[in-house]
Parts: sequence; structure tokens; C-alpha cells
Amino acid sequence: MHLHIYKDAEEVTTALADWITELIRKTLEVKEGFTIALSGGETPKKLYQKLASAPFCEKIKWSRLHIFWGDERYVPFNDERNNAKMAYDNLLSKVNISSDHVHKIWTDITPEESAKQYAKILHQYFNDRQTTFDLVLLGMGEDGHTLSLFPGSKILHDQLSWVNAVHSKEKGERITLMPSVVNRSASVAFLVTGKNKAKVLQEVLENSALNNYPAQLIQPLNSELHWFIDESAAKYLKY
Repeated sequence: MHLHIYKDAEEVTTALADWITELIRKTLEVKEGFTIALSGGETPKKLYQKLASAPFCEKIKWSRLHIFWGDERYVPFNDERNNAKMAYDNLLSKVNISSDHVHKIWTDITPEESAKQYAKILHQYFNDRQTTFDLVLLGMGEDGHTLSLFPGSKILHDQLSWVNAVHSKEKGERITLMPSVVNRSASVAFLVTGKNKAKVLQEVLENSALNNYPAQLIQPLNSELHWFIDESAAKYLKY
């Protein structure tokens, strides 16, 4: 595990944008394309805006990227809560990337059908590869959830599926990637900011043996797990 701690949300977002840009550059020196799974929610919005602007935008060979999502709310694409819409509005609509390189999670079929279709795409893309995604971007909630993996959910015990449908009274219906596919990625990066997440971040990172939080299920097989956090979120960490 690698900790990257910066003064505030602005600094950590800039640092992550720089790190992603360099990772893409190095990967494309040895591979034809770069596969990335984006996260949703409010925290990565500024990151996507940075990647769409100078100097980062000019440094990335967007035509060689393939875009996926870690999870999706079961709402139409034109709904403000839709993760793909957020990424389109803040990043993808502003860069030169082909539409057939963008792999959205469908929300116009049932969640179960959507999960099955997305899993099929991922298996077709990654089955013959040593790793799955080149990079998965993740966030973490105040309850220690990541993706749409929530504490107490039955699907947390599923160690085989790559994608699952989520039915939650509190969180609504969603479709999510599972640890089994994320942990085979070449790199995983969490972006966590704010003092409201400081205590749970300490629990996740320093009490990993207890495995009380879904975020603790993310353990890449090659140990390329990166946490980009600000000082507020790192308040209780021993580092």
C-alpha cells in the first residue's frame, strides 16, 4: 500500500491528476491502450475537471484510452445522479475520445440484466489478459463503503462475480464492480478528502485484520494500492 498525503483537497486532486497522467504515459509506452474504471460521486468531479484542462489534457493520448465505470446508480443517463453523466459533463465531452472506447453501464434494462451485460463485456475484454484494468479510481464513504459495496450487503460474500446488482432501501438500486475484478487490476487509487472521513479511514487502514468495512476488500494482488488523501482525512493516521 502507498499513502500519498497532501495539505488539502486542491493539492491532493492536482497530485492525483499528475500521477494518473504519468501512469498513462508509462503504460502506453508498452501497451496499445489504457483501461480505466472511473468513480462517481462529488469527490472526483474536480479531478475530472483537472484532467480535462491544461496541462493535463494535452499530455494524455485520449484516443488510446478505454473508459469503464466502477459502479452506476440505476437512473437514466440524463439524471444528475448518473455517474456516467457526471464524467461526460466534466471530462469526456471535453476530450478527444471515441464513443466506442466508452463503456457505460446500462440503466435502461433491469439491474440484473445490466450486471450480466457488463460482466460479459469485461470478460470479453480481460479474460486473456494477465491483469484487468490498468487503473481503477475509487472513493470511500463515511461508512467505509466503496463502489456500491455497502456494509452488511449480501453480495460482499460473493468472491466469483465480476459485476453485481445492488438493491438497497437506503441507497437505491445500483450496479457495481466486485472485488474479484478490481483486485486483478494493475493499479487501484482511492481519493479520500475531508475530516468527516478521518475516523473511518483510520479504521480501514490500521485495523485491516478486522475486515469490518467494504473498502478493506480492495486488495490488489500486485499490491499497487494507492491512497490519495488530504491532511484532514489523515488526521488520525500514524504515518
